[in-house]
Amino acid sequence: MNRPPAPFSAFRTVPRTGVIYVMTEAAKKGYHGGHSEWANLGQGAPETGSLPGAPERLESVSFNTEDHEYAPVAGLDALRDAVADLYNHRFRQGKTSQYTRENVAISPGGRAGLTRLIATLGRTHIGHFLPDYTAYEELLGSFGTFAPIPVLLDPDSDYTFSIEALRAEILGRGLGAFLLSNPCNPTGKHIRGEELASWVQLAEQLDCTLICDEFYSHYVYGTDAEAISAAAHVDDVDTTPVLLIDGLTKNWRYPGWRVSWTVGPRTIIDAVASAGSFLDGGCSQPMQRAALPLVQPEVAANEARAIQKTFSEKAELLANGLRDLGIEVTMPDGAFYCWGDLSALPEALTGGMEFFRAALEEKVIVVPGEFFDVNPGRRRAQRPSRFRSHARFSFGPEKEVLERGLAGLRRTIENAS
Repeated sequence: MNRPPAPFSAFRTVPRTGVIYVMTEAAKKGYHGGHSEWANLGQGAPETGSLPGAPERLESVSFNTEDHEYAPVAGLDALRDAVADLYNHRFRQGKTSQYTRENVAISPGGRAGLTRLIATLGRTHIGHFLPDYTAYEELLGSFGTFAPIPVLLDPDSDYTFSIEALRAEILGRGLGAFLLSNPCNPTGKHIRGEELASWVQLAEQLDCTLICDEFYSHYVYGTDAEAISAAAHVDDVDTTPVLLIDGLTKNWRYPGWRVSWTVGPRTIIDAVASAGSFLDGGCSQPMQRAALPLVQPEVAANEARAIQKTFSEKAELLANGLRDLGIEVTMPDGAFYCWGDLSALPEALTGGMEFFRAALEEKVIVVPGEFFDVNPGRRRAQRPSRFRSHARFSFGPEKEVLERGLAGLRRTIENAS
């Protein structure tokens, strides 16, 4: 007997991956935002309240008649000018080549900015690290116009990657682009200074575009810099193959605003804006206007310094607390995550997914490490993840949440002992 086709057979199933999966499972157990009994060490969100030394938090947004209209897909000229000026002030003083509004496109959030950019890639190979940001998996597997090439970072080498290894990957695999988060989500590793300069120089020599996700560039520890960006090492803003993505989400601690930007050569920015015309239609006009005072150099610098002071203290609190529980972590030098090795825990908790499930019972949310084994198209579906014994722990929330989370994780481990 012939069965009728399944309803909606024209559509594919889009899996909940990474943090979305984690938060969905936590909600089934009773979690909701602001729940006083839960500790959300999973979601990649910074605390959004006042910090010592930080600029005053904005609490209202005003509208005018023009704000009810569509904004230009590339963004308001005033905000594009302000973002260009910010990069020139921070990273390009004394350099002949300067960013202008034509080098900036505004997008409605970081994922939208990344999606616009990836949508413009042609038939090429794009490298990406393992482990890296979970959302890269669906992003890199959605268009089919390019081939994503994984590059494994070795935990025995503390997840570092030499310039010689980068050259070998670009030449050996024919990479036309390379996508990376810097600082890295989840390991907290950071490419900076002369090392970052050599990456930019190599990219130009070998015509391999560096796509730098710099959403954590205020979260840099052990350095005097307010923020670090590949923009400081670009020779010509219109010919050096470097693209930067950032926004208010992490570095200004306004994740709900959904305002981001892409900075790079104007020919690529034109393509990014064109992609936005069919992908998202552009960023909210009133939110762009509200963002203008936030991207002024003095405001940005003060925010970065306040973040570095508060979050470096929270990094020590969480890293030391996890070590006391038997979880191996290295102090991160960027972002706001501890990448933990669970191998020394009781056997029932050495797997990231098992640890995550057990922690939910104690009202603590973490992210299993396997979600950072970025696998576009599930091309390695039959292989166990290389990071199955790891988990990511966020020190984005307030200190009291971290302390509540550590207490819950201690109960989790004691229950399994």
